[in-house]
Amino acid sequence: MSVATLVSTARPLRVARARRIPPSAYIVAAIAVAVCAIMAAPIVLSFLASIKTTADASAAPPRYLPETVSFESYVKVLNYQAGLATYVFNSGLVALITIGACLVVAAPAGYGLARYFMRGKEIAFLILLSPIMIPYQAILTPLYLDFAKVGLVNNHLGLAIVHTILQLPFSIFLMRSSFEAIPREIEEAAIIDGCSAWTRMTKVFLPLAVPGLVTVALFAFINSWNEFLAALIFMNRETSFTVPILLVAVRTGKLGAVDWGALEASVMISIVPCLGVYLALQRYYISGLLSGAVK
Repeated sequence: MSVATLVSTARPLRVARARRIPPSAYIVAAIAVAVCAIMAAPIVLSFLASIKTTADASAAPPRYLPETVSFESYVKVLNYQAGLATYVFNSGLVALITIGACLVVAAPAGYGLARYFMRGKEIAFLILLSPIMIPYQAILTPLYLDFAKVGLVNNHLGLAIVHTILQLPFSIFLMRSSFEAIPREIEEAAIIDGCSAWTRMTKVFLPLAVPGLVTVALFAFINSWNEFLAALIFMNRETSFTVPILLVAVRTGKLGAVDWGALEASVMISIVPCLGVYLALQRYYISGLLSGAVK
């Protein structure tokens, strides 16, 4: 038998062996599909409820599929009191200010904690992380009293400052991990080239820490967009309300009943910006979370 014949007969065997899928792979795939279905079920049910009529959405026992497709709930949300555009603008403005403040503070703080040696650095880092262990509801009352004295109540800047305070500990932790994942040889090369500390941070480290920066921005946006209690306490005017307050206000139907259709329609609308931002920044988000995981 020639060598060519042996090679030609061996190739199909190799391909067949390569294509064999172990039984455990099917089990893992089935579990993944089940988890995805469980996670997606509330969103699907919310969407189906949002396209029902008001009577159909409030029917008992509930009907999962709409008998008649109706967009009256979306029309109600779009035209609710100050208008959906006002609430979306307020939430977007607060979220953008929060993102900017978190990046401006967390990036230098994370760089200093990752690249400079000082006594008690780890203790200082733990002190910075300690607010995570305190329920933020406990500090809203003193914050409100302090903000009222300086005119930051009913002010989007004041609400953004509150959101920044709540988000900063995690942002600093994430940026520290991102900077620590950058090889020290890069910093040594920059020092040899005569770069100052500010130049090293802005010209060398920040471009390499883009995934971490994007992850901080994404978390700040989602948490600010969805935050409800602080927005409810610090905002007293209808024109200053954010989207989460709209979700509570729009659900009230006739005689105090819950308008489930309008509620689910507002939920679906509020999901769209978060979903769009996440899908656009997904690759940065995953690599940013894994920064410093392998050292």
